[in-house]
Amino acid sequence: MKGLHPGARWVFRFSTYGIFVVILFIVGFTGLTYLLEGGAELKFLSNTVLFFLVILILAVILGEVYSRLAYQFWKYEFTSAELKIESGIIWKKYTSIPYQRIQNVEIHRGIIARIFGFSTVAIHTAGYSAPAYRGIWGVGRGGAEGNIPGVSIEEGEKIRQFIMSKIGKLRCCPASFWLSSS
Repeated sequence: MKGLHPGARWVFRFSTYGIFVVILFIVGFTGLTYLLEGGAELKFLSNTVLFFLVILILAVILGEVYSRLAYQFWKYEFTSAELKIESGIIWKKYTSIPYQRIQNVEIHRGIIARIFGFSTVAIHTAGYSAPAYRGIWGVGRGGAEGNIPGVSIEEGEKIRQFIMSKIGKLRCCPASFWLSSS
């Protein structure tokens, strides 16, 4: 199984930092409000600055741990009959996409992806429907059954060419089929 481009770590980091900042802000604000209502003899301004500093430090630490694990556990493999994708830290997700169901392959390169030199490959299949969503970093999420978020630009082009050649061979029918069916 292959891993992702090292630049993909930044996408995992930025998206994770945002999530943890929101979660920690809500939890921390609730705790700060409780302290102030409880009659604690603390100055509000110094508590607010300390609060935001703690939130920022916790978000960076948790974001770094989570992004490293998410990057490490995202793998993909091409077999003779299908594409296998494995992801997840606690809850693992295993996806197998047979080549015969693939309809289209797209390559996305958002601003962060272009800066760090990687692509996201989106693999669309017949019969799969999910709302299309492309995150703030230009990484395709949803809309495609298979997403490989963080392969080098060259690897993304190789993957697209490989899959398109596979599905082209599967769709090709011998001339005798067309002659006998009329």
